[in-house]
Amino acid sequence: MNEALKISRRDLMIAGAVSASALASQGAEPAGPTPAQQDGAAHELPMVDVRLTINDRSHRLRLDTRTTLLDALREHLHLTGTKKGCDHGQCGACTVLVNGRRINSCLSLAVMHPGDNITTIEGLGTPERLHPLQAAFVKHDGYQCGYCTPGQICSAVGMLDEIKRGVPSHVSADIVAMPLLSTDELRERMSGNLCRCGAYSNIVEAIVDVAGGVA
Repeated sequence: MNEALKISRRDLMIAGAVSASALASQGAEPAGPTPAQQDGAAHELPMVDVRLTINDRSHRLRLDTRTTLLDALREHLHLTGTKKGCDHGQCGACTVLVNGRRINSCLSLAVMHPGDNITTIEGLGTPERLHPLQAAFVKHDGYQCGYCTPGQICSAVGMLDEIKRGVPSHVSADIVAMPLLSTDELRERMSGNLCRCGAYSNIVEAIVDVAGGVA
């Protein structure tokens, strides 16, 4: 290294401190918003009135337009059966049914669903009268920690309806024929719902029990 370019760590720190002092003396603006600016922004949230039909009950909410359906369910209506997992639509823990079709509620805004019929795990059954899939999950031990179970069950309800309507999947051999209720079909169609406990085989058994067997 050129001897003229050598600089000690102490000299470097002194030079940095001098540069910072020079900037401050010139009245450099702070990089982020001031507390007053933050307070002003907080009072300008884009709020809107939304009427949602959830589990056959109508709810009127005043929400920030950026509120997801998942957060509306959990934080505003206290329907905590629907779980917040990855918050990126990759784990399926937040699956609910909208007009009978399964969606990831963490990826959908609440304001998109006025007039829709939304069903959560609380709307499928009760402890006294379980939905057939809820009972099958208990029978076949289709859960361990149980965190993913509400999303698994809602997804399975929607998935079986897809098969009934003839909707093909990635593994369907013939996209115009009625899909077979096969293990490959079930695993592919449920692949968007992750179980970190690894209860997949039991989950398939529970679904098969309700669906009436595998072709």
